[in-house]
Amino acid sequence: MAGDAPIEARPRGKTFFGHPRALSTLFLTEMWERFSFYGMRAILVLYLTAAVADDGLAIRESTANAVYGAYNAMVYLMALPGGWVADRLLGARRSVLWGGVVIAAGHYVMAVPARWSVFAGMTLIVLGTGLLKPNISTMVGDLYDRDSPRRDAGFSIFYMGINLGAFIAPLITGFLGEKINWHLGFGAAAVGMTFGVLQYVLGRRNLGDAGARPADPLLGADRRRALTRIGLVVVVVLVVLAVLAALGLFTVNIVVNLLTVVTVLVAIGYFARILTDHEISATERSRMKAYTWLFVFAAAFWLIYDQAGSVLNIFAADRTDRNVAGFTFPASWLQSVNPILIIIGAPLAALLWLKLGHRVSTPMKFAVGLILNGLSFVLMAAAAQAAVGGGLVAPWWLVAVYAIQVAGELSLSPVGLSATTKLAPVKYTSQMLGLWFLATAVGDAIGGQVARLAGTWAEPTYFLTFGLASVVLGLAAVMFARHIRHLMAGIH
Repeated sequence: MAGDAPIEARPRGKTFFGHPRALSTLFLTEMWERFSFYGMRAILVLYLTAAVADDGLAIRESTANAVYGAYNAMVYLMALPGGWVADRLLGARRSVLWGGVVIAAGHYVMAVPARWSVFAGMTLIVLGTGLLKPNISTMVGDLYDRDSPRRDAGFSIFYMGINLGAFIAPLITGFLGEKINWHLGFGAAAVGMTFGVLQYVLGRRNLGDAGARPADPLLGADRRRALTRIGLVVVVVLVVLAVLAALGLFTVNIVVNLLTVVTVLVAIGYFARILTDHEISATERSRMKAYTWLFVFAAAFWLIYDQAGSVLNIFAADRTDRNVAGFTFPASWLQSVNPILIIIGAPLAALLWLKLGHRVSTPMKFAVGLILNGLSFVLMAAAAQAAVGGGLVAPWWLVAVYAIQVAGELSLSPVGLSATTKLAPVKYTSQMLGLWFLATAVGDAIGGQVARLAGTWAEPTYFLTFGLASVVLGLAAVMFARHIRHLMAGIH
């Protein structure tokens, strides 16, 4: 039907950087959602580790790093059920709306100046992001033909919106949180998400048919059965939490460890389910085998990359000279370096992928990302060595580390989003975007556990070990690139 065609195939009036006008609505919605996410994330570990006298929670650094990793993992893990809800119940468009509302509520809870509020707020943010994050990316994919070379360029522009919000956020929440009050910083993140929801509602007329209906809706008895099962799962989870609390086992470390195991098991189970599904074609199964490789590479990438908000953030606070003309700028401000570099680099990457077309394969782009990510930690090992003995290093060390990571991210992340929408079996369209974010969840969950070693190993050894491991994995990806491309069965 003509109404179901991608917006790209329709006559267009106004455009957004030469792309469908609907991209602007999704761009701005994601920008404000990322403002709230990265604004809170920039000060989370600093708040958890701050002394009680400084209104912090005084949690050990190793535990705070693990909490940070588990929180990030849960944010992305919930993208799986969020994708399912969109595919079978609400549709992507309504899932994004309700997700934004719940995220905003979570940040407002964190703004309450009470010890319990941070964990309650994070729980709401996790649930809301699970609804919003995979489905807004699915809607971006709906704007283009399935194998269009413009698709990578569109996702790169969308990715620039993500990083615009991520750049502005730490400058505001970091100053408010570190210099005035932590909960005021969390409150600023709440206001940002509120702007995002309002913008999405006002711009919905631009979206056409994108995400308007569930891809594979449940009806009648099937729908009632699914809602009953969801209710039972919620009850079981609440009962388990109550039992753990009654037995005195509801501790931060036990919960973090449990969430890490669950994240890895979910990934294994989900791949097993799709690959053994008899309703997908042989071609779709081959593409999923290729995607398994990309998933492993992406998880390894995020394991290192997302330590920017934990291990590297603490390094910025404790080992970096942040004094400029008598003003000590907040450590969290350095969290804005990465996104501003992506803002500069994303349009260049979009032009590059458009010019290269299908000449550089997706697996090779992933390999480049892994190698660059590893080299960033090798450089970080040198910075840590310079700080041995209690000295402070110049912030330019971290700027250089983030610059290398940005080059790697632009080679892997927006390309991975696009590849996911192209390789997805039709039956699992929105859920496949959830599976892409599950790669981040696995990387962050394991990375949170790995980050505990930063407090026990010598810092240069820590950074050098994992940096070299990423470089080696990237070289292995180069070796397997031709095989993976063959499995992709005509998708570039």
